[in-house]
Amino acid sequence: MGKNAGFMSRMVRRLTSDVSDLDAEDLTAESARSGCTRASDCTGTGEAITVKGRLRSVEICPRDSVATLEAELFDGTDGVTLVWMGRRRIPGIEPGRTLQASGRVAVRDGRKVIYNPYYELQRAP
Repeated sequence: MGKNAGFMSRMVRRLTSDVSDLDAEDLTAESARSGCTRASDCTGTGEAITVKGRLRSVEICPRDSVATLEAELFDGTDGVTLVWMGRRRIPGIEPGRTLQASGRVAVRDGRKVIYNPYYELQRAP
């Protein structure tokens, strides 16, 4: 009976929870399975990390005549801004795409940033 009650409570929770909360939980679980650092656990500037998540937004930001491509990666716990200097476009870097990125964390305007990260695009399900 205990096994069925646990299944039913999980099923009811998944049916009544907000979709964005369930998506965040799935992203966090996938990141943990792949052995990546959770974005919320990144605290030190200069810390080498690998994060995995979904791109929420991608934009071109011309700063002081140098083009940069910025993308916000969300792993279910927090966001990390990925910045590619001198790039206007990178094939495959688009909102909704899942990727794994590695680099050193910096803090800019209170946000976690990785400049020129190494990245690996993940296959679409």
